[in-house]
Amino acid sequence: MEMKVDPGLSPFRNFTREEWAALRADTPQPLRDDEIARLQGLNDRLHIAEVVEIYLPLSRLLSIYVGAEQRLYRQMQKFLGPEEGGKMPYIIGVAGSVAVGKSTTSRVLQALLARWPNTPKVSLVTTDGFLLPNAVLEREGLMSRKGFPESYDVPTLLRFLTDVKAGRRPVRGPVYSHFNYDVMPNETVEVDQPDILIVEGLNVLQTSRPPKDGKGIPFVSDFFDFKIYIDADEAILERWYVERFMRLRETAFRDPKAYFHRYSGITDEEADATAKSIWRSINLVNLRENILPTRQRADLILHKGGDHEVEAVALRKL
Repeated sequence: MEMKVDPGLSPFRNFTREEWAALRADTPQPLRDDEIARLQGLNDRLHIAEVVEIYLPLSRLLSIYVGAEQRLYRQMQKFLGPEEGGKMPYIIGVAGSVAVGKSTTSRVLQALLARWPNTPKVSLVTTDGFLLPNAVLEREGLMSRKGFPESYDVPTLLRFLTDVKAGRRPVRGPVYSHFNYDVMPNETVEVDQPDILIVEGLNVLQTSRPPKDGKGIPFVSDFFDFKIYIDADEAILERWYVERFMRLRETAFRDPKAYFHRYSGITDEEADATAKSIWRSINLVNLRENILPTRQRADLILHKGGDHEVEAVALRKL
């Protein structure tokens, strides 16, 4: 991770794991071992030390940010007068590559933040639900670009975030099934005026070139109050992706109804080659072209090592 920048030029303050862990102070660890086990992803190893040393300091930091935002919102209501709609939620964006552990980080933060007294209601959504349906992707020749920015129904996602940020209730979004590898028709996820909304996705920090006429075009990240990027080296990400593919081949892929059932009967060598081919032709391209360039737009960067543990943290200076 290119975090070694001239301190006089970098907008980030860098922390070693030990320095970051010390910021936990006296924050209690509220999660039980069985809760931690449920929160970890398929190929993500989440230990109690990771919760204590990385996520408790982060939840403490976010609680400070949220509390300050809530106080500012109340003062603005006094200044401008009450707005229509309900309370305005604090929105956290979590970005990073396929297989880096975004879902695990998001679930852990949801569980920890819900324990703070000023944020009892914390919701979580993934942008997978806002992918265009497979039928549309196939018609547009985009199936091999699934997960790239052009494969999302961005207008629907922007409307969803607009309604959530405006305090409307309830707000419903689409649901994605990794088993079916498609958006599920007639299924929705409901967000009902949370104190915090965590939005997890590959490209949530991406922007495009501003229009020359100066007209406003909202980006997904415009709705975020705090942005997190989870980082790891390319070689490590490829290994994690292949390991996850091999585990799915022995589990979910074995179901004849699974979209990727065809991979359950191939040999180990064929599976390894297939996973590496998918990674290098699709996910690595997306990482280099669209995801990694957004890293510096984050407020916080968590850099992981090969054992899935965070080795370094970069926090944007105020």
